[in-house]
Amino acid sequence: MRSIRPLLAVTGLAAALTLTATACGPTEDKAADKPAAATPADGQGGGQGGAELPADLADKLKEHGVDPEKWKNGEWKNWDKDKWLREAKDFVNPVIEGLWKPERMQSAKSPQKTMAAGAATGDQGATDPEPRPVQAVAEEKPYHKNAAPVGKVFFDAPEGSMVCSATVVKDPKNPGKSNLVWTAGHCVHAGKAGGWFRNIAFVPAYNDLGKSPAALEKAPPQEVAPYGVYWADWVATSGEWISQGGPTGGEGAPYDYAVMHVKPENGTKSLEETVGVALDIDFNAPEAAGIPAMGAWGYPAAAPYDGALMHKCVDRPGRLTLTPGTPTMWRIGCTMTGGSSGGGWFIEKPGEKLALVSNTSIGPVTAGWLAGPRLDRGAEQIYTMMSDKFAGQ
Repeated sequence: MRSIRPLLAVTGLAAALTLTATACGPTEDKAADKPAAATPADGQGGGQGGAELPADLADKLKEHGVDPEKWKNGEWKNWDKDKWLREAKDFVNPVIEGLWKPERMQSAKSPQKTMAAGAATGDQGATDPEPRPVQAVAEEKPYHKNAAPVGKVFFDAPEGSMVCSATVVKDPKNPGKSNLVWTAGHCVHAGKAGGWFRNIAFVPAYNDLGKSPAALEKAPPQEVAPYGVYWADWVATSGEWISQGGPTGGEGAPYDYAVMHVKPENGTKSLEETVGVALDIDFNAPEAAGIPAMGAWGYPAAAPYDGALMHKCVDRPGRLTLTPGTPTMWRIGCTMTGGSSGGGWFIEKPGEKLALVSNTSIGPVTAGWLAGPRLDRGAEQIYTMMSDKFAGQ
């Protein structure tokens, strides 16, 4: 019985995401495909020599002892613990125009948080049996017609250039013009042992035609980043992730989510207008037993995947509790690996639109399943705060 109902739901869920894609793709909308380089967002990037940083951002950098020009010229590579900004209010991410070239994107590695199989402890009453693996399926191409809101997050960490997945979501205070992106906390902040990652940028529908890594090396930029590169100008994650998050998730895993506000490296058009769609978020999802199917989308990069292709898994969700006293997480069978971290999880309620309910957080070292946080009141507060912060902008 378990294999029949989810299979029926899989078809609907996959189709629902396809239907949310823009009818006007990047190759058809030249304004979206090639934003005007002469009008960089907020004065960041653009121009032959790179425009000046906005005064408020330059001042903020200086408050933290960061020289804006030195930062752009390589000071960001200094991961001295005393200079690694970690508090929520300390986020800074000035645009370094041209940093995320296609070849640099391809070299980025996965920061996937993993845990040893069988390491889950705590309230077994809220932990269901480990799901059987569900083979990830490659998304249909071109991505801009089938899963336009899904993309890759690129960032720099002490270990080097890293990659995650993320989703364009709606902005209540800027209807139709959202610049909000949902991802995992560990894709933007190192947790209790570190601080904010740097040079955080989002590329929706990365590798639009689904080319192999070898073919992608020769692909024109508009195929690698069909909608362009969007830099995070503000990011919020949970206080629990900042204080408790660890290399394998730790006690911060149930709070491993983040919201980014982004601006185009070039141009002024909003992310939602450019991509053509943004997805709803459901902070009141039913209990696991009441959900016939939940789907996860992302770009798995760890073996046997190479990070070039978008994949998806759909399964009936179960529950996973890591530590007594912490919220229960969602868990589904899925063979996606590192790189899919931060990718959105979706459900479709009867009579309602597809909605994001979680993001990929952790999985076992051997792969086979993924777990993501339940988006509760705390997650909603962060989302609302981000929307309010940029209301009318």
